[in-house]
Amino acid sequence: MFEGLFQPMHLLVIFGIALLVFGPKKLPELGKGIGEGIRGFKSAMKAEEEKPAIVIPSVANDRGLIKE
Repeated sequence: MFEGLFQPMHLLVIFGIALLVFGPKKLPELGKGIGEGIRGFKSAMKAEEEKPAIVIPSVANDRGLIKE
């Protein structure tokens, strides 16, 4: 179904349409903004993965996880 979706000719047509819509001066700014957004999203995902798990004492005690 999606076989051959992004062939070089398709990418050239997409780039041409983007050039017509945004103009040659705005295109680098648009690319920079998209790149910064992707980098920010990746760093936020990595920071979330590195965050340690938080155990709430009252809930942990109710479940028998904390032995006093």
